[in-house]
Amino acid sequence: MLLDYYDGGFDARAAQIVFALGLGVLLGAAAQITRFCLRRAIAPDASDRGQAGAVWLTALAVAITGFQIAAAAGFVDLAGHRYLDTSVPVVAIVLGGLAFGAGMMLTRGCASRLTVLAATGNLRAVVVLVIFAMVAHATLKGVLAPVRTTLGGLTVDMPFGTLYALPFAPLVAAAIAVLAAGFLIRRHRPSGMHVVLAVLIGLVPVLGWATTSVLLMDEFDPLEVQSAAFTLPWSDTLFWLIASSAIPAGFGTGLVGGVLLGSFLSACVRGELQLESFEDAPQMLRYVTGAALMGFGGVLAGGCTIGAGLSGSATLSVAALLALGSIAAGAAVFSRIGNRQLAVAALG
Repeated sequence: MLLDYYDGGFDARAAQIVFALGLGVLLGAAAQITRFCLRRAIAPDASDRGQAGAVWLTALAVAITGFQIAAAAGFVDLAGHRYLDTSVPVVAIVLGGLAFGAGMMLTRGCASRLTVLAATGNLRAVVVLVIFAMVAHATLKGVLAPVRTTLGGLTVDMPFGTLYALPFAPLVAAAIAVLAAGFLIRRHRPSGMHVVLAVLIGLVPVLGWATTSVLLMDEFDPLEVQSAAFTLPWSDTLFWLIASSAIPAGFGTGLVGGVLLGSFLSACVRGELQLESFEDAPQMLRYVTGAALMGFGGVLAGGCTIGAGLSGSATLSVAALLALGSIAAGAAVFSRIGNRQLAVAALG
């Protein structure tokens, strides 16, 4: 759309990368300041769990509401996207979501939070992200791909792929999300700055969908329609770093780079850059196990807490909502069992 009116010397891919880089900087800075992470809203050991939940739910409410406005205005078109598919791989999504939820409890952060931490000097997060990306890529195209295809083949035919198919369901969903966010804000009183930044975080998925599906879509050379996420983008980024002469970067790689840059700049300005590493070997094994679970689970579930949780749930996709619920359930159950004891048992 914009490419029809303005020619800045960029093709659609380059334009999307630049735009994704900008969105990533915004997301990275806002997430670094607010410590944005679904795990903090679930973990019983988080002292500010209520405030974290208020911030996260505010972002979700904005994403759901913003997507509806953008779709009504013709700025989003997801025709043919997997989120609209009525054949839902329920088994893969549930198992993947549970694995991802458990993994993020082991690593003390979801993929987006660890990306932010990696940029501020947290070497644990760097190690986790490398393993996370490797396992995700192995699940997509490597030795674990047969497991993915087998589980993904166990589908359930739904009467609809998104709640948009039901009359008034989008408006009801938006109203529930807004009211729930308002309730948590009133009860737990997060800072005004954090609420404003949560609104900006919630707009990022909407802008991502609008950018790749309409605003910077080239009808003669269409690219994949996508939005803010970290599972596939980290896999693509790792592969691009290794074989950039053969594999071009895309929207996801631009987003990851932007998040790293934005969180680094924010931490630098706020004086929060600090090198951190593992305390001992058992801790490293715990984080490595969690990284593998997140990489494997994120692919099976079709996204992480941002990919499925915000970007996917904004579309009211049945698959994305199921993935978000499974991730939250996996994290909640794992936190009750005791992640340290389970990690030791899993490692023999």
